[in-house]
Amino acid sequence: MTRLPIKKTYKLFVGGAFPRSESGRTYEAEGQNVARASRKDVRDAVRAARAAQPGWAGATAYNRGQVLYRLAEMVEARIPEFAELCSGRDEVERSIDRVVWYAGWADKLPQVLGGANPVAGPYFNFTIPEPTGVVAVLAPDEPPLLGLVTRLLPPLVGGNAVVAVASEQRPLAAIELAEAIATSDLPGGVVNLLTGFRSELAPVLASHMDVNALDLGAANGAAAELEQLAAENVKRIVHGGVDVQSPWEIASFLELKTVWHPIGQ
Repeated sequence: MTRLPIKKTYKLFVGGAFPRSESGRTYEAEGQNVARASRKDVRDAVRAARAAQPGWAGATAYNRGQVLYRLAEMVEARIPEFAELCSGRDEVERSIDRVVWYAGWADKLPQVLGGANPVAGPYFNFTIPEPTGVVAVLAPDEPPLLGLVTRLLPPLVGGNAVVAVASEQRPLAAIELAEAIATSDLPGGVVNLLTGFRSELAPVLASHMDVNALDLGAANGAAAELEQLAAENVKRIVHGGVDVQSPWEIASFLELKTVWHPIGQ
């Protein structure tokens, strides 16, 4: 008798776990059945991100860098699996290198983005970068892995938690990345990945009152509508590139706090 292989079930990644959509819905993408997230799944993901964000931001910058480096190690160990779900080994290796590059910035941000400011008077004046909070990301369709990594890492390095909507047409690389995240040292809820219809999920994230920033680099023509929804609670809007690597991408998801202190006290 010929054995029939067990087909993989592609689920959501919320709060460090892999639930099915609460609606029970799926859709077909890349020849597989993939969970189709609902409005409630979005709310659950935002709630998980909000709960996890203070702990992630409160970790030392060096520790955040080491945790992200561990994620690179997890992807490195699964290069063949990832290569089958994107354009090939080159895209996977570029994604790994990008994770390592951003991980190295974790403990260097205050020196580059902050500093001591000259002021007239007997005061110290410091500028300190701080995370924005919960960031919603719309992942680009292409490249499916490198595009997601490019938009995911900048907010993470600075201490934000992320709710990302994977590519609608090519979501399998995103779920494979979620499995690597689950086996890394990233705390549950720091990264949440949803699969489904972008037109259904993006407006919910844009209008959600507990989302602090919105990356619309892959909004695909819906940016104006989403910006209007995001204006209700004055979300920070970022139009991130699909294949860009810069410390200023991290700065897009940080707030700069200025502190005054009298000299000699």
